[in-house]
Amino acid sequence: MKLRYSLQVVTIALGMSVASIGAVHAQASDAPASDAPVSGTKLSPADQQFVQDASQSDATEIAASKIALKNSSDPHVKKFAQQMIVDHTKLSHGMAALVAKKGFSTTPSADSALVGKLQSLKGKEFDQAYVEQVGLEAHQRAVDLFTQESQSGTDAQLKAAAAHALPTIKHHLAMAQQLAGAMKGSS
Repeated sequence: MKLRYSLQVVTIALGMSVASIGAVHAQASDAPASDAPVSGTKLSPADQQFVQDASQSDATEIAASKIALKNSSDPHVKKFAQQMIVDHTKLSHGMAALVAKKGFSTTPSADSALVGKLQSLKGKEFDQAYVEQVGLEAHQRAVDLFTQESQSGTDAQLKAAAAHALPTIKHHLAMAQQLAGAMKGSS
């Protein structure tokens, strides 16, 4: 039951975004062997770090995007934010389910510094900061993170999941680049 609760917390928290995973402490689960896949339940330290970083990223994206729905003055920014919430929630649920099968649990939290900064902004000032820091910078870091895992990860299923998620994250970056260009053109 503890594992299921942790996964619910993870999936809720992942709705926020990517940034400060350093505060997250991952632990191997005490799940009974009957719940373990045949391939084992251990993830390498590098794969565990990827899961933590990816979870932090999703949590930050979701949290920042929820703020965008309230603080943005631009309908295009709000549309982008809504898409980020939907897609990153889906990605985080998939990741949580995969790592749970491997006996790994993490409780990610959003980057509190970034989320706090965004909460204090409104209108065009918010839109600019959100698109720059969440749309562009965070997605570029996520592309790098998922590319690295898809090429160098040690767990085959996690590698495949990273490779599968990469096109979505790259698409988010392209959307953010287009949005940033449109915002500069209208200023």
